[in-house]
Amino acid sequence: MIIISSLLFGALLGALRARQRKGKALDIAQYAAAHAIAFGLLGLVVTIIIERLAT
Repeated sequence: MIIISSLLFGALLGALRARQRKGKALDIAQYAAAHAIAFGLLGLVVTIIIERLAT
């Protein structure tokens, strides 16, 4: 659940950041994808750490 929410948050953040910089549709999509990947990986690491600490 952490991974999915961080993916969505990253995509939203990237899209908003590109829109603020007056990006076109492909710029917004690229920013959204890049931020989603980065935040998804961060969410994966957080999930692994939580699972390791719980056991």
